[in-house]
Amino acid sequence: MLWGAPFTPTPPLNGLALPPTYTPYPSPTPGPTPLVVLPLPGSPTPGMPPTRALSGGGGETAIIPQQTPTATLPPVNTAGPMDVYRSQGGDTLNIIANRFGLAASQLIASIILPPADVLLPVGTLLLVPKPDPQEVRTPGERLIPDSEIVYGPSTIDFDTAAYIAAENGYLSQYKEYTLSRGWLTGAEAIERIAIENSLNPRILLAIIEWESHWVRGSPQHLAAEDYPLGYIDYHYRGLFRQLMWAAGTLSEGYYGWRSGMLTTITFKDGSTIRLNPHLNAGTAALQYYFAQTHSRAEWEQIVSPTGFAMLYAEMFGSYLARAQAFEPTLPDGLRQPELSLPFERGKIWAFTGGPHSAWERRGALAALDFAPGSTVGGCSKSDLWVLAPAPGTVVRVEEGVVVLDLDGDGDERTGWAILFLHIATQGRAKLGAMLQRDDKIGYPSCEGGVATGTHVHIARKYNGEWILADGPIPFDLEGWISRNGEAPYKGTLTKGDTVIEASTSGSFETRIIREKK
Repeated sequence: MLWGAPFTPTPPLNGLALPPTYTPYPSPTPGPTPLVVLPLPGSPTPGMPPTRALSGGGGETAIIPQQTPTATLPPVNTAGPMDVYRSQGGDTLNIIANRFGLAASQLIASIILPPADVLLPVGTLLLVPKPDPQEVRTPGERLIPDSEIVYGPSTIDFDTAAYIAAENGYLSQYKEYTLSRGWLTGAEAIERIAIENSLNPRILLAIIEWESHWVRGSPQHLAAEDYPLGYIDYHYRGLFRQLMWAAGTLSEGYYGWRSGMLTTITFKDGSTIRLNPHLNAGTAALQYYFAQTHSRAEWEQIVSPTGFAMLYAEMFGSYLARAQAFEPTLPDGLRQPELSLPFERGKIWAFTGGPHSAWERRGALAALDFAPGSTVGGCSKSDLWVLAPAPGTVVRVEEGVVVLDLDGDGDERTGWAILFLHIATQGRAKLGAMLQRDDKIGYPSCEGGVATGTHVHIARKYNGEWILADGPIPFDLEGWISRNGEAPYKGTLTKGDTVIEASTSGSFETRIIREKK
């Protein structure tokens, strides 16, 4: 199974095949204290050549030097019951350890392991100390693959408008006026939220149908009519605002789990439960989402194999087959392509924010902000250009937005893509333009989204998944590496011994200059 766990078939119910159910690997039977001899993390396999090549995912190959073999490997005591974990795309030892509530040093494998903050090969088997039997966890069934959450390759053949029209429910006749976009049909609202937040429109449609029956029928009461995604708050009344809230909540769950920072969920009554560490990011996102909108008793039914996952399979067919074709979303050996600082050499800019959310205010901490040097504050016009950090094709141009596709296929849902936000209309790169490194993207501005000062917001995606700016594949701009701070927007860029702390003040300490050749 490509997305990380073995499954066993479940008998059909009422003629519908249930999604397969997660079956944990058996734990070793307790007995005499075993000793397992393991390599030290970062040590090479005896007999391997001194270097190995890893694909960069963007047409480039990185040569990774191997360390000198370790002469003597210490035994590791595995006394006590152990669990078995199979690594998934995006996993590192540190991330896995956080989910289990352990130190990375407590994870055991029979192969050479990379450093604790480096991506593990998908499918790596680890022995993990079993938790306290009294600890309560969420169900461990992996119900929804990661590729069904993100706006990636599996969405290419899906036509949202055609699907909604064919179902002929309340949603097919719905229209809503929005301040930012004017009149939108239901399909247009879903597509807009899906594209901007990089979320799969299928998952949004399924949540709407589960909560309000808008897709295949009609709402049965006023709450379902006003709050079609289940979040009852007057400030989020209507489809578009409900979708905005849902996108932020799904993204918090998905990327919180991906980063290893989200380990518990809190229900509306204030009670908490630890997320099962064997989950995938897609399932964790749904468990997190429905905890915000339902009681614990309702939630337990929704996240069971006969709950939401059954409806999803009924609506969209064999999503596990799609997962086999498109996962892992973050493949082995993934590396960021070489990216330059996105501005001209010798010009003064400031690092004003990041890492922070890639879109809106909640979600993946994937974006960095840079402001051009200026003697005038606020949303003033700038004559400094934002430049392409790598060769690519402009595949989306909208108000304030330019998306650069780096893999040459013309689709931002596959491979590497770079989002630029707050690009001025005047001088902006044209749709379809094929740019080389340092070609002009446009001028920074306040256009597109919320901004209090002229700047550019930049974020990366791979196969539709936002890539965390401080994660296993950190943002690397000519050797400037991003790290999270004590809060979103309050992070750092580091190159050698130089550290720049983000600040909207644009002070001398925040300035960053791309060196002249």
